[in-house]
Amino acid sequence: MARGRPPAYTREQVVDASIRLADADGLDAVTMRRVAAEIGAGAMSLYTYVPDREHLIDLMVDAVAGEPDLPALTGDWRADLFALVSAQRDLMHRHPWLPGALTGRGMAGRNMLGLLEHGLGAMEPTGLPGATRMALLGMFTGFVASYVTSELAGASTGEDQAAQIGSAVAGGDFPRLAAVVAEGGGPVLNFARVADWVINGLVRQAGDSPR
Repeated sequence: MARGRPPAYTREQVVDASIRLADADGLDAVTMRRVAAEIGAGAMSLYTYVPDREHLIDLMVDAVAGEPDLPALTGDWRADLFALVSAQRDLMHRHPWLPGALTGRGMAGRNMLGLLEHGLGAMEPTGLPGATRMALLGMFTGFVASYVTSELAGASTGEDQAAQIGSAVAGGDFPRLAAVVAEGGGPVLNFARVADWVINGLVRQAGDSPR
């Protein structure tokens, strides 16, 4: 029986090339034509490896989800969850396209499921039901994605923002904001501090809510 020629590349090579493109030029750069050019193949040949771009992005997300080397669980849910969100933050900084790619995307890949499994284990000592832990893990990931997006955009860290706020409050139209500025306050930029608020606040609230 006649057989066609074997594929010239592996699916992993296609995914790796797509990740390199996204890391360098953003997720919009990942088109079937650009990826094909990256590996030296014809655009139509890419459909041998993936049915469409969305499936390719699914594979990219799952591939990078396998990068974090998470520490063993300690039984201290606060520490274990902080280690998890910190690893997610580092991962999103390495791959700045990842926060946007996660929006509306499932977690069916093996590496993504591994992160979910780790997170569920981290939260086991809370005694919360599995469905609640699943929901909270989604919220934590959403928080990290939002925080990293802000960090990458520089939306809350630049001197320009401080100057704009200072100028705005000088006119007296924002007395409460002026009081905060006078106290030396401003946007909270410390990831560890904000993550602690989010983790402890949501877990405690979930524990206090009727089940």
